[in-house]
Amino acid sequence: MPKVKQEYIEEKKRMIVDAAYAVCLRKPVETVTITDVIQETGMSQGAIYRYYKGLDEILSDLVTKTRDDYSYIDRLDEITSDPDRPFEDVTYEVCAVLAETMADHLTDIQKINFDFGVLAVNEPERMARIMAGSNSRGNSDYLGKVLFPRLIKVAAKQGHKPIISGDELLSYLAATLTGIEKYCILSNCYGERKNVEPRKLFETFAATIILMFGGRIHE
Repeated sequence: MPKVKQEYIEEKKRMIVDAAYAVCLRKPVETVTITDVIQETGMSQGAIYRYYKGLDEILSDLVTKTRDDYSYIDRLDEITSDPDRPFEDVTYEVCAVLAETMADHLTDIQKINFDFGVLAVNEPERMARIMAGSNSRGNSDYLGKVLFPRLIKVAAKQGHKPIISGDELLSYLAATLTGIEKYCILSNCYGERKNVEPRKLFETFAATIILMFGGRIHE
């Protein structure tokens, strides 16, 4: 019986988080209220508070949901697992996965993640609390702490040397990736210009990385 009860609770919580997800697709995250979520679920306010203390606790589970649904970590680990694969091929394949994943989720999970970033700028303490309640690993941390340093090591092992220092290069890669994400999201979700193609931008990103290491780009 306790097991059934716990499964019931988890199902209710999933329904509430899914409702919050649907609301966040329509509205900027920082403007979403607990009333919006209540109305989306069709549940009473009292019923919602049986499972969550408030909106930010729901948003913490939403962060976990988006991270789990949008994770490409396993795919990139597989691509970069062999240090003897040509650096250029690895770089192009990594950027292709980033482009594909972004294109698939540009107007849903990417839009919500962007909104969380805006919330972090405007209300950093609140966003810190929301993030503290999430128990899932984020792509951004993986890219900055694992993938990009791994690419640099692969390039060095194969005799490539970047034209700038390692720390500067990591900062550049992170800033460029963030810029591509913001440009695509703003254009497709909030701007007048629609259907910006992430694939082309990531092909240029890959070529830039390769050239910075003195490698050869695909013609």
